Amino acid sequence: MIKNFKVLLVYPNLTMVNLLPTNISILSAYLKDKGFQVSLFDTTLYRNSRKTQDEIRAEYLQVREVDLSKYGVFYKDTNVFDDFKKKVKEYQPDLIAVNAVEDTYKLGVLLLKCVEKFNIPNIMGGIYPTFSPEEVIKEDCIDMICIGEGEEALVELCEKMAKNEDYSLVKNIWVKHNDKIIKNSLRPLIDLNTLLYADFSIFEKERFYRPMQGKIFKMVPIEIDRGCLYNCSFCAAPTLRKFYRKLELGNYFRKKRIEKVINEVLYHKEKYGADYIYFNCETFLSMTEDELYEFSKLYRKIGLPFWCQTRIETITEKKIKLLEEMNCNRMSIGLEHGNEEFRKKLLNKHFLNEDVLKAFNILKKSSIPVTVNNMIGFPDETRELVFDTINLNRRINADSISVYIFTPYRGIPLREVCLKKGYMDNHSSTATLIYDTVLNMPQLSREEILGLMRTFCLYVKLPESEFYKIRLAERTDEKGNKMFQELRNIYYKQYF
Repeated sequence: MIKNFKVLLVYPNLTMVNLLPTNISILSAYLKDKGFQVSLFDTTLYRNSRKTQDEIRAEYLQVREVDLSKYGVFYKDTNVFDDFKKKVKEYQPDLIAVNAVEDTYKLGVLLLKCVEKFNIPNIMGGIYPTFSPEEVIKEDCIDMICIGEGEEALVELCEKMAKNEDYSLVKNIWVKHNDKIIKNSLRPLIDLNTLLYADFSIFEKERFYRPMQGKIFKMVPIEIDRGCLYNCSFCAAPTLRKFYRKLELGNYFRKKRIEKVINEVLYHKEKYGADYIYFNCETFLSMTEDELYEFSKLYRKIGLPFWCQTRIETITEKKIKLLEEMNCNRMSIGLEHGNEEFRKKLLNKHFLNEDVLKAFNILKKSSIPVTVNNMIGFPDETRELVFDTINLNRRINADSISVYIFTPYRGIPLREVCLKKGYMDNHSSTATLIYDTVLNMPQLSREEILGLMRTFCLYVKLPESEFYKIRLAERTDEKGNKMFQELRNIYYKQYF
């Protein structure tokens, strides 16, 4: 029975966000390991937005321009909903399983609505159903939701469905049953060292190609931990830690053994021909120097270039030297904000600007290019505070600069601040970290946030004598757009 049971995994994704996801790939591995048939519908290559995130970031000078078509990566020219209906009709799955984050939830719902007539049971999981279960389960087109991790829960659900057994009491899953909603309790967190390797074979070959500051690599992500040790107020990790701790179901922050990570890299290198690794980890250098030494000793034998992200507090000369020896190709560091007091009180990040400068003095001596991650549009932020961030970026002079718009996702502590201050209501839809702001603040308007977003890199790199021109370029009228293009051309020639 199990071998005839078909699961259609659905990955509603933002257009051309082309980094392979580990979550749904691990679910596929677990289902296949138990003998289930698995197929995937992935929306990544459908143009569902006027501009992609990478197109906007390239326009705003945060990343270098690339042409993915040279690697056979093109947009699909068919309708995503027509294709989904065709997929369901031809594959005839026994279960449709959708993975959704807040930015892709609406697309996931629309996909399920367009196949309601087939009367196929479905389930939606991911971080959005985990933090908004009551809202999601109320959708008429959704039959079940998975809260928390899904590896064991989805397999158990499919086993019971395949055997025609009662599946209404599977832990981690809420089920609509006889006009009622059965809200099952959660199971303990999974041991990451028992995880199967992610199954990326469900994705089209075009999905492996990922731009990295002007170059394109066949990139595979490797999950080395889950969660984070830190307590940033714009992140959901602290909420998840408290959530599981309160229920006594384990520590949400977990790490894989170094040997397991190395074996996983070797596996994906051989199976998929990966030539670049992204270590999927919030703070890569949270390892001790001894742990990193052991990691580097084993990884040097592999030698693939890789990208990782870390925090200011974790930078030491010894760690950076080890990363160089491992062939670290790029590092991302979260600065977020340039004002110490604001960063500490609102964002719960406690390093000093002096620490930032010391860390970047170390990095400047290395061969590793660094991308600095910043955010603007926080609750109660002013234009002057945004320029504190700009000015600190000017001092550290990183290779590339990322700037995002603060987005009050469900599950993050700062969302409650925004609600209490009346900057948004609980039904506000997020607009992702690139496209727009959902906050309505008297001291920093939407137009100002968007203008500063597109000119942020110009303010960081160009001389102060050009600031009056950049201020004009913040505007999206004819004069502003013309000035922005002139300054953008200058920037591109000088810095890219």
